[in-house]
Amino acid sequence: MAPSGTESRRVTIHDVARSAGVSRQTVSRALNDKGEIHGSTKQRVLDAALALGYRPSRFARGLVRQDTISVGLVIPDLLNPFFTEVAAAALEAARARGWHVLVYDTADSAEEERGTLEVIASQVDAVVGYFSRPEDEIEKLTRGVPVVLIDRERRTDRFSSIRIDGEDGVKAAITHLAAAGHRHIGMLDHAGRAEPSVRHAWFAAATAACGLDAGPVRRADQSVEGGESALAALLAEHPEVSALFTFNDIIAIGALRAARRLGRRVPQDLAVIGFDGLRLGTLVEPPLSTVALDTRSLGALAVEQAGRLLTGGDPLAPDQLVVRAELRLRESG
Repeated sequence: MAPSGTESRRVTIHDVARSAGVSRQTVSRALNDKGEIHGSTKQRVLDAALALGYRPSRFARGLVRQDTISVGLVIPDLLNPFFTEVAAAALEAARARGWHVLVYDTADSAEEERGTLEVIASQVDAVVGYFSRPEDEIEKLTRGVPVVLIDRERRTDRFSSIRIDGEDGVKAAITHLAAAGHRHIGMLDHAGRAEPSVRHAWFAAATAACGLDAGPVRRADQSVEGGESALAALLAEHPEVSALFTFNDIIAIGALRAARRLGRRVPQDLAVIGFDGLRLGTLVEPPLSTVALDTRSLGALAVEQAGRLLTGGDPLAPDQLVVRAELRLRESG
């Protein structure tokens, strides 16, 4: 178990020294199998390092300078503009520190993700990105490398997590639609998970808060084509729907295409509000209303936290690792 005060950060050589009751120099000698140290002392240090899960980084071992630290950035789908924007922000923040970044695209595949995790620990000093696997499996596969999760609620103190809070933004979106007279508001949710998304939970809470019945929900692949086919299916079953909230902007752009094909004017016959705040949303017709995130903050915060964990500095507190979304109205909603 990590010593008190080390939650959410990398265990350092100082923690091992404190636990074993020796100096930092003694820990270094023991771990590097140097002489001039008593056998029982060496064993005590090794036992403390094992118990704490200490893994000296290449930087801590003096094998590289700080300006050649390598970070692995794991992205589920670089073809999705949202993830491209997050990756660009992370690369910019890492480049400002002089770090090298290895980018891994897991193609939103559980097997690709596992394969990436199996090789990444030996190649980088820290890992930042999106993961769907259980935390204990991530910990086992990364073997002590600092990990910063993006858009995920952490279950333990073994990792840091950049959390997205869109609840108020979604509530503002549904409140706006209700005030405009919409009583049948549907949703296109993410089809890639077995259970409904947290964005669906925000949508359901918001409709209830506005005194509306729960609207129909249809699952959609995270693509323009997925949004197009999902909206067509939803309207075929629920033609009364006059407003739509979608899991992300890419799905919403597909919904705009479907509405045009089906003869539904936007926003007169169907109001559409997405989620993410992609720049791409300003280029479609009509421009897309959205619950917008600051994608630059997502990438930059993840790199900042990785840097703190690598150097044994004080990590950012959980309430500093939250990116909040806000309603950005344009012509579609």
